Amino acid sequence: MRILAIDPGTTQSGFVLYDGKVLSSGVMPNEDLLRVVEDDRSDALAIEKIVSYGNVVNNDTFDTCEWIGRFQQAWACPGEVIKIKRLEVKKALGLMGSAKDKDVNGAILALVGPKGTKRAPGPTYGVSSHAWAALGVAYAASKQLGG
Repeated sequence: MRILAIDPGTTQSGFVLYDGKVLSSGVMPNEDLLRVVEDDRSDALAIEKIVSYGNVVNNDTFDTCEWIGRFQQAWACPGEVIKIKRLEVKKALGLMGSAKDKDVNGAILALVGPKGTKRAPGPTYGVSSHAWAALGVAYAASKQLGG
């Protein structure tokens, strides 16, 4: 099953195209990623869902929420978009809710595979920045979908 996963941001978002391994990944301006979502024919779109857990949020959070809605609406089947909370990513990776980003990235490396080198790329070669969070979303969505 091929999954397009997004870690949304206010102006740029991380993305991963995943089918058990990383097919492509990166960070791009939201307007460009919106066009990718419109044209993509993956089996599923998964987006990290923002949850405040009672914390105070700022305007950037609301801007990001607007982008989540725009990405969802651009998908061929908006009602079928999978929204994954960060806590669900941690659980899918076998981590505690208190795990930090470095723990999440380490678990992804252990489960999906190492980065490798330019000469011998591994399953996560080229994943950087916010694409790591998108890969976590893809992995959790894959587990939810029975992968």
